[in-house]
Formats: sequence, C-alpha cells, structure tokens
Amino acid sequence: MVLDRRAELGEFLRSRRARLRPEELGLPTYGQRRRVPGLRREELAQLAGVSVDYYIRLEQGRSLHFSAEVLDAVARALRLDAAERAHLHRLARPAPATAPEPAARPPLRSGIHRLLSSIHDVPAYLVDQNTTVVAWNRLAAALITDFGALTPAQRNMARLSFLDEGMRHLYADWPTRARDVVAFLRLDASRLPADPSTAALIKELSAASAEFRELWAEHQVKEKSHGRYLYRHPVVGDLELAYETLRLPDSPGLALVVHTADEGSPSHAALQLLAARAAGRRTPTS
Repeated sequence: MVLDRRAELGEFLRSRRARLRPEELGLPTYGQRRRVPGLRREELAQLAGVSVDYYIRLEQGRSLHFSAEVLDAVARALRLDAAERAHLHRLARPAPATAPEPAARPPLRSGIHRLLSSIHDVPAYLVDQNTTVVAWNRLAAALITDFGALTPAQRNMARLSFLDEGMRHLYADWPTRARDVVAFLRLDASRLPADPSTAALIKELSAASAEFRELWAEHQVKEKSHGRYLYRHPVVGDLELAYETLRLPDSPGLALVVHTADEGSPSHAALQLLAARAAGRRTPTS
C-alpha cells in the first residue's frame, strides 16, 4: 500500500472546502439549500481568483504541475495554516519518477543515548516519522509506558494511542490526543508517501480501529512542534505537561520530545515525585 498523492490531494481539498461556510466569507447564499457542506468548487475558485476549470483540475488531480502562486491563492481562500499550506504544496507536486527505496535507519549514535540518560528530571524520548519511539529515558517510561517491556513494533505512539486501553486512561482528553496523533502521522506520511512502513501502519490501524478510520478520513495535518496535555497518572495523579519537539539536524525523520511542567506548580511537584520513584530514590510518601 502506497499513498496515492492524487487521491490524497482531492480528498484534502474537499475536506477543507467542507469546513468553510459561505456566509463566513461574505458570499451570498440566497437561502438556497446546498447539496454539499461548505463551499462549492465555483465559490472556492472565485475566492482564489482562478477559473473554475483550473480549480477542478487541481482538486481532481488531473495535473500535478500547478504554480506556487496558484497553490498559495487556493491556500488563502481555504484559510489553511502553515502546516496545511505546506501539505498542499507537497501533494500538488509530482513525485520523483523513481522514488528511492527508504534507507535502513543507521544505529543511533552513542551520544544520543548518553543525552537521554543524562536527562533525569523531565520525560524525554526520540520518535521517528511513524511515531515509533526509538529511544527514551527512564522518566519517559515511568510517565507513558514501559517501552522496554514492548517489542520494537509495539513502541509506536499511534498504535498505543488507539489499541492500548492504558493509554486511553493516561490522557485526560484522549479524543484530542488521538486527533493530534493522526494529524502528526498524516503530515509525515505525505513527506514519505512511498515508505512501506508508514503505509503498513496506516493499513493496520484502519483495520483495527473505527476511531482511527474516522479521524484519518478528516485529513487533518499538524506539525508536532509544541503543545500541552493533561495526564492522569496512576501513581502520582494529574500532571499538566508541556512538550517541545526538537528535530535532529542530520536525521530529519527523528525528533526529540521533551515534557516539562511549570515551575512551582502541582504538576511540577508530581513530576518530581515521579522522577524520584523512577530513579529508586526515597520520597516522603515511599
């Protein structure tokens, strides 16, 4: 299974038209009953300043040779954010005539492992473009799950989010977390449309989870850069943690994710307690 760029492009554009309302954009409706939600193709073409036929050719994927100016005009009309705009440009450009075989990932440098091991007070882990956790520190395992007890294939945040009951209970707002994971995965999948491991993961989750299928059909994309989640940890209780994502310069498919708590907050105290327990240190409650 390889992602079909033309099909992805059309479905993405239709999903973005569907979320817009003509009255929000100053377009007349004249009280007409609309057969489809959101904007019609004709209305979108009008807003973008392109001919209807030209836009239809874009949405139907009849050509993947559209200028950056046209794509930017469509992106503005659809009110796309930066991640969505980049996604549109990627889908609307032809793939290389012969896509190279994905290279095997080289072993992680020992310095990466030492870096993670030296981070004691905050959870940190390294994740690839398929949301697979490839390295982690002790506190990340204490917060999320014991990655060391899982097989390499099971150490996948998308798979855990949808197929592991414990993960559903860990996130106070699991629906938002699930939607984010799917959006992260879809954005990275568009960057490597011929990667068989990504396609296999999507196929597996689509077959195993109706919730994943529903979210995947929404065509949401989101850059995993920073954010915040509320965790309901079985040992230390609630923790509201922010996360920051740092891409490895020489390995753009890998990213370091670090979670932190606001200094002096109850979440910070809970995180310190979790760190002490993870390190085997004595705590006031142990």
